[in-house]
Amino acid sequence: MLKIDRIHHVAYRCKDAKETVLWYQQMLKMDFVLAIAEDLVPSTKEPDPYMHVFLDAGMGNVLAFFELPTKAPMGRDPNTPEWVQHIAFKVKDHATLLEFRDHLETHGVPVLGVTDHGAFHSIYFFDPNGHRLELSCPDPDEAALLQRMDAVKWDMLEEWSQTKRAPKHAAFLHAREFQP
Repeated sequence: MLKIDRIHHVAYRCKDAKETVLWYQQMLKMDFVLAIAEDLVPSTKEPDPYMHVFLDAGMGNVLAFFELPTKAPMGRDPNTPEWVQHIAFKVKDHATLLEFRDHLETHGVPVLGVTDHGAFHSIYFFDPNGHRLELSCPDPDEAALLQRMDAVKWDMLEEWSQTKRAPKHAAFLHAREFQP
C-alpha cells in the first residue's frame, strides 16, 4: 500500500545557525544532532553556500534550519497573520507546560497563554528567527473530545467549504460542562 511512513524533517530558514541551535538547546531542551554545509545546493546545483542544522524534537521528529548568508534577509508573508504559520510541539502534561512557560519567561521570552483549545492546552512564543512556536499538552478529557471531533470532521469541512463560516459542530470543545 502506498503510504507515507512519517515526516523525516521539517526545515525553516534561520538568521544565524549557531544562535538557533543554542536557543533551541537552552529554551526547548532539543539536542543538536547534525550539521550539513555545502557550497552547491544538491538538488539544483545552484552555487549558494548554506549551513543546514538538525535538532531532535523527540520521538524521531527532526526540526531543521537553513542559514543562507548570500540571500536577502528573511521575511514572512505579509498577507498571512503571524499566528497562522507556527510549529507546535507536544509536551507530556499541564505541569510540564507550565514549567516550560516559567522557563521561557525566566529567560526573557514573552509567552502567550495558557490557551484552552478544549482537547489540548497551549502556550505560544517566538524563536529568535521570528518563527511562532506552540507547546501543547493534552486535556484530561482528550480521548473523548477527539472521538467526538472525529465524528463531525467531514460535516464541518463540507459546511466550511460551502459557506466559509465557522461551523458549530464542535462547539462542545469550549463548553466546560462537557461530559465524555
